[in-house]
Parts: sequence; structure tokens; C-alpha cells
Amino acid sequence: MGWGVLLVASSLLLLIVLLRNRASRAVLKHFVLHLVLAAVLLYVLNYSGWIEGYAIPLNPVTLGTVVLLGAPGIALLLGLQWTVL
Repeated sequence: MGWGVLLVASSLLLLIVLLRNRASRAVLKHFVLHLVLAAVLLYVLNYSGWIEGYAIPLNPVTLGTVVLLGAPGIALLLGLQWTVL
């Protein structure tokens, strides 16, 4: 119980600090935009049929990879799935 309260309180305080600073707000906006675009792109790739036989799950690790690396991140995830499976 104590850890949960501490996590929520610290997250709210971090959000307040980020939103007060104009430069931080721009970085946060840029990150959220990339996160949403990566999620939409993975969703479209999974359900459009462009990559038959493969499905990239929507989870924090795959989204983080695509946000950080972009299109090469998708290729990396497909290559890992191809070699592992």
C-alpha cells in the first residue's frame, strides 16, 4: 500500500514539474506524439495484412523500440521474431 501511494505521488509531482517548464512541455508533447504514432503504426501493420505470418504485439517494449528507432525498429522486431520463431 505504501509503495503504491509513493509511486502515484511521485508521478504526479514529476508531471507537475514537467508541465511547468515550457521546454519540458515541448519534449513531452513530442514524445507523446511519437508514442501515439508508433502505436497506430503497429496496429495498422498487424491488422492490415502487409506482413503476413507475423504479428508484433502492442506492449511497452515494442512501442519503446519503435519510438526510439522508428522504421528500423519495426524491421528489428520482425527480424527478431523471424529468428526466434
